[in-house]
Amino acid sequence: MSENTLLEKKSFSLLELSSKLKIIQKRIKARNFALYTINCALDSPRQQQLVCELNNYDPESREIPNILIKTYGDEFLFHFNSGLLPIIWNNMQEETIIESSGQFFIRLDKGILPFAGIAFPLRLGFHKNGYVVFTAECLMLANEVIIEAHGACYQVIMGFLALFKKRSSAARNLTERETSCLQLAGDGYTSEEIAKKLGLSVHTVNAYLGSATVKLDAVNRIQAIAKAIRFGYIC
Repeated sequence: MSENTLLEKKSFSLLELSSKLKIIQKRIKARNFALYTINCALDSPRQQQLVCELNNYDPESREIPNILIKTYGDEFLFHFNSGLLPIIWNNMQEETIIESSGQFFIRLDKGILPFAGIAFPLRLGFHKNGYVVFTAECLMLANEVIIEAHGACYQVIMGFLALFKKRSSAARNLTERETSCLQLAGDGYTSEEIAKKLGLSVHTVNAYLGSATVKLDAVNRIQAIAKAIRFGYIC
């Protein structure tokens, strides 16, 4: 089985991926998670950067994913390129984070943030690579829990990359008119009502909806709307 086929079989919606990360979060008794991909910087293609793709921090803590990048981003990238052991750090009180020997992780020197965390590096070859990070005031983990969580994170990022691939493919093909027609159809409007709203003929509206259905690899209009919602093109 090829890597592309494997990725297709692991495709989930963002909501499903969040649910899977919450299960891992609960397993390791963390408070929040963030999923990052490693990309090339736009202004410097040879330079790598972390991009937060998914997290469950509340509005009051929404800057934490960016704070993590500013604080530990360079170290995450350095360790990613030199090894694939999970990275841990203590909080500022230096409370113990791991109940195990140090053979399954790398510990950053000192806690400089008010929360502890563990970052799982995820390498998928020529596909996008990344990290899944979990944070809490304090984490107490055993070696077997770290290994189990790391494996589960691989499944999540494979699902994210499959979704990203499908979204990118559809985004290259869907036109603005097709997206508008899908959005209105998803809102419950008939073809006649959509035509009136957009100043188009009913025939043209149906043509846009039909082409969008084909591009989204859907069997009918209802499935096309569901896929467009799943991929985040309409709401």
